[in-house]
Amino acid sequence: MNKAFLSLQTLLLMASLGIAQSNTHFSYSLETRAKPAKIWQIWSDVPNWQQWDTGLKSAELLGAFAIGTKGKLIPDKGPKSSFILTELVAGKSYTFKTKLPLGALHVKRYLEEKEGKTYFTHEVWFTGLSKGIFGSALGKNYRRILPEVMTRIREIAER
Repeated sequence: MNKAFLSLQTLLLMASLGIAQSNTHFSYSLETRAKPAKIWQIWSDVPNWQQWDTGLKSAELLGAFAIGTKGKLIPDKGPKSSFILTELVAGKSYTFKTKLPLGALHVKRYLEEKEGKTYFTHEVWFTGLSKGIFGSALGKNYRRILPEVMTRIREIAER
């Protein structure tokens, strides 16, 4: 019941913001009793992303956690890819981008604290001429596993 309510809340929030759920642009939000700093610690610890990202074999950041820093991702399936941190508000949000043929994959993670509760969101979108192709090829699976990924983050944060 709680998961369904949160999913409905997320859909309503996205609709109010003009963000429709599709395989080319989607997000998922959860509430946790953990403090925002704990979620931030998990998110910004790039070498340990595979602990909670079920589709990832390894991740590496080639420098400080800062705008413009590049990194590498090795998924469980598929080729190694590079990414770059494109936006950062320390302790609140960040976005990274992975180049794709004729497009890009963007991942934004952000935190909110309201009335003593922490809410965290993972948003994914594809851009460029190939966004429909990659939305179908990759987005469908990412969208399917995102609730599990977010639940794993919450479990780690609440330990």
